[in-house]
Amino acid sequence: MKNLKFYSIAVMALFFAATELTFAQLQLPNPSPGATVSQNVGFTKISIDYSSPGVKGREIFGNLLKHGETWRAGANAPTIIEFSTAVNIGGTNVRPGKYSLFITPQQSGDWTVHLNSKGNAVYAYMKDGKIDEEALLKDNAVSFKVKPVMANDSQERLSYAISAENNKVAKVTMAWDKVRLSFMVDTQVDQKMDGFKGAF
Repeated sequence: MKNLKFYSIAVMALFFAATELTFAQLQLPNPSPGATVSQNVGFTKISIDYSSPGVKGREIFGNLLKHGETWRAGANAPTIIEFSTAVNIGGTNVRPGKYSLFITPQQSGDWTVHLNSKGNAVYAYMKDGKIDEEALLKDNAVSFKVKPVMANDSQERLSYAISAENNKVAKVTMAWDKVRLSFMVDTQVDQKMDGFKGAF
């Protein structure tokens, strides 16, 4: 009888230990889940890796994200955009590789998009509680102005989309709340074709 009691207690202890371990290993859903989007355009693969926060009834641009303050264009970690070949953005040639994407929203007029050549987090440029714009600009591969478009409907989760357009120039669009912000990426198909021809 004693052995049976001991056996029952041991089994229960094992059960509770296993249950506790399972709960410890169980991770709750991330409030800003990770997302990836990619598109082949011409000879170039463009990929964006980001975290997708929700609106959750908040006023996003101008309140949660202050006008004039640079934002990491996502949540949790740097938003990373990657080009498999050289591209041209805003009239500037950008080498293949990974870049962190920052956005500076404005109350009126154009917003600024930054591609950081070091792939740094925006917090790497904090000074006295604010972004050191001078240090940020020093590490930019390219900065350019984009006019935001206001949509009628609010989009709950931040998302990025890449459209192949004419399969030479890609359109990258950020959508969150009622803001749609798009910029073009010239994958330089004609220049690369000319380079191939010159090789023969």
